[in-house]
Amino acid sequence: PALWAAGAVTAVACLALPLRAAAAHRAVRVHGGRRDAASARASRRRTVAELTAVALALGAVETLRRRGATDASVGLVSSAPVLVGVVAALVLVRLHPPALRGLARPAGRLRGAVGHLALARAGRTTVSAVLPLLALLTAFTTAAFGGSVLAGVSDARDRAALYAVGADARVESTGPLPSGLSDRLARVPGVRSEAEVSIAHQAKAADGRQSVPVAGVRPDAYAALAARTGLGEFAGGELARRGARDGPLPALASPVVAERFGSAPFAVRMEDGSFVTLRIALVRERTPAVSGEEFLVVDRAGLSAEAARPTALLLSGDRLDADALRRQAGGGPSVQLRSEERARYVDSPLQSGAERVYTAAVAAGAGYAALALLLSLAGAAPERAALLARLRTMGLTPAQGRRLLVLESLPQAVPAVAGGVLTGWAVVRLLSPGIDLTTIALAGASSPAGRAHLRADPWSLALPALAVLVLTVAVGVGQAWWSGRRGAVPQLRAGDGP
Repeated sequence: PALWAAGAVTAVACLALPLRAAAAHRAVRVHGGRRDAASARASRRRTVAELTAVALALGAVETLRRRGATDASVGLVSSAPVLVGVVAALVLVRLHPPALRGLARPAGRLRGAVGHLALARAGRTTVSAVLPLLALLTAFTTAAFGGSVLAGVSDARDRAALYAVGADARVESTGPLPSGLSDRLARVPGVRSEAEVSIAHQAKAADGRQSVPVAGVRPDAYAALAARTGLGEFAGGELARRGARDGPLPALASPVVAERFGSAPFAVRMEDGSFVTLRIALVRERTPAVSGEEFLVVDRAGLSAEAARPTALLLSGDRLDADALRRQAGGGPSVQLRSEERARYVDSPLQSGAERVYTAAVAAGAGYAALALLLSLAGAAPERAALLARLRTMGLTPAQGRRLLVLESLPQAVPAVAGGVLTGWAVVRLLSPGIDLTTIALAGASSPAGRAHLRADPWSLALPALAVLVLTVAVGVGQAWWSGRRGAVPQLRAGDGP
């Protein structure tokens, strides 16, 4: 079957052009007018094909949004971005000729003939010259979707590691930490700051039936850590005790704990047997010291001397040395690094294989866009070279020739770039409700950061667009330079040119 398929593809490729030529010349006809892109009208067959593609894309997107990326909809996940890109390309091809006609009129009133000539030539190309827009937009959409998936996976792993550790590094013990450990760890290269925390995991409400983790912190240092990590930011002064020392201690609570205890003061029995009266003053979804849905954070100054002894250190810094931290911590406390926690999420064939697939999709999309643009520009190269040769005989300077070729290419590249960025963003927004990246991003089924959502990545949208614009300008400048180097005589032979 493989040999038969290869033979069939070869036969179609070899016979397509001769058969088309024979069909076009089966009857003698008077030469008709040139079908310019700015004046051609779409046929009924093309309209029906476009409406069919629109219906397929709408069906794929709606099914994916309702059912999600289940095993039965794997084909939809892979085909929906391409279908949306094809539909956007068809819309752009429809809008391209009217836009050229609209720009040609005001360009004719500008000083100089280069701009008007470039737009006029862009509108007088054949209808097939706008077909690379289809390839460019489809490639842009594929690259943007794949890049957004990879960015979403990386972001989900970063957030999961941050939620699990609470900082760049965490040194924790079941009991109080050794004295002087904070000073020793502060001297480790890469450590910028640390926050001491005393965590009582078995603190209970006054009735003794409900336990809730209570973290005692220094408000200013802990507020700075929360601001750096983005986990429940607050002002340090809001957690500090005000008024009489026998009054309730302000506390930062999770929404679950805040709903349970309300805003009235309540008593909590710590693990050492002491009691402390708290009043919930702040509510945050996350906090660095404790992971989970239930926690209380209070000022250590309001706790007893035994309960205020630090049991954990949250360290911030760049390129922390895990071996040096473990040597300074000794054999008792456990040392957990955010970078090591993140590396744990990439330990299965599913994660690595999915990343390779989407990386290949991004590379293929970018390569396909570049190839489509280069083939389109290479097909028009002989005609452009002849045009430059003729215009040089009428006084066109080399700089004007370069500007003419660049401006002639931009009416095709700029709509493709703008449409590609908009389509890539729209595809991600349309498909994100039906795609869960948690399984791809994390090795386990559960994530401390919750569900990993698909979000549009600005770099995945901007880099292909900038690459196409740079490639378009570079090809135009290079072609003008090469044509000027060859000279005008070979291009002015009788019978050559359009």
